This record gives sequence, structure tokens and C-alpha cells, in this order.
Amino acid sequence: MDSQKNKYLTIFSLILFAISFSACSSEQNYLVNLTFVKDAIINYHESGRFDKDVTEAIEKAKKEFDKITPAKNSVVIFDVDATALSDYKFNKEWDFGYIAKDYDTWIDSANAKAVPGILDFYNYLIDRGFKIIFITGRKDFQYGATMKNLKEVGFTKFDTLIVKDKARYETNAAIYKPEMRAQLIARGYKIEGTLGDQWSDLKGPNHGIQIKIPNYQYFIK
Repeated sequence: MDSQKNKYLTIFSLILFAISFSACSSEQNYLVNLTFVKDAIINYHESGRFDKDVTEAIEKAKKEFDKITPAKNSVVIFDVDATALSDYKFNKEWDFGYIAKDYDTWIDSANAKAVPGILDFYNYLIDRGFKIIFITGRKDFQYGATMKNLKEVGFTKFDTLIVKDKARYETNAAIYKPEMRAQLIARGYKIEGTLGDQWSDLKGPNHGIQIKIPNYQYFIK
């Protein structure tokens, strides 16, 4: 689920600010040790709480989509990294750091697993008659590996996969994704919903129902 240069802007910056606390004196501020933050993220994923939170978000979304009778052009937009495909294993193995060439190598391996619960949501939408389109911050040279990975984990039926062309490599997701959605509207699609792990996946016009799943590993503008 995303410019790769900006993907890991500050891997834990928002988390650290969120869990900072003050001592008795207002002049003394303390932050939790980074090791504790990493341990908390690992526990969140491996205790089942992440899966539970995703399931709750998806079940809530289904109730909204149950109210919609899809038209022939009705589409739901899916992000890829940390939304359709999990990058948690990679992030944990690299101690939640980011080296672009290593991340690119991991994408090329096409070994990511589906995020638990998302494939179920995808199948629900397909069965209801919605079309699916993936919009990702991955780059054009990663199209083949991304297509292979999506299909191998079960995302076998979708209208298209949109990746960044060279002119947009450095474009922030909050700008890039609305631009791509506008192009889809111009092509005749009716966007009924957008699913992502970042708010930048969901903001801007033409998003339909917004489905946000948790991501405490990184933040994307």
C-alpha cells in the first residue's frame, strides 16, 4: 500500500509523538525508547490484534456496500502495499528500516502474502458485481512482479493495476492517487469506495466509501 522515496519518511515519527508523555514537570518531556516501539508493533501484528482490527474495518465496510446496487461501471479502488499485500515480514526482517534497493529486490521476489481479511473483502465485492482496480505507488518497472504477486495470492480478477510512471516517481500519494482516480472517472468508472492503509490513499475527490485499515509501521504523505 505509496513515492518509494517518501514511503518511509520517518518510520516511527508519528508513533513516537503519539506515545510521548510528560513528567510531573511540564518542562520535562520523554519519549519511549525506539526498541519498545518496535516491540509494540511486533506484538500488535503477532498477537492477532492487527488481524482483528482489519476484520472489524472490513465488516463495517461490508455493511455500507450492502446498501449499494453496483452498476456495470462500479469500481472499488485497492491500494497494494500493506493493504492487499503485506510488507510486515520484510519490515520486521529489516528492523523496520528502509533501503530502497532492498525493498525493490523484495518486490521483485513477488513473495508477499495477502493481508488477512482483505482477500475475503475482495471476493465479497467481486461476488456482488463490483469491479476492482489497484492503484499503487510502486513504479512502472515493478508492474510485472506486482501483477504476479497479486494473482498468486488470489487477486485474480481485476480491471487494471495502475503503477507510477517515471514522471510521477516523486509525486506524493495524496496528489498522485486522486489524479489517477480522476482519470478513471473520465474513462467512465463510478468509484464506489477506496481501500488503503494510509489516509493519503483515501483523501481527495472521487473516493467513495473510505475504508482505512491500520498501519503503525510507517506514514506516507
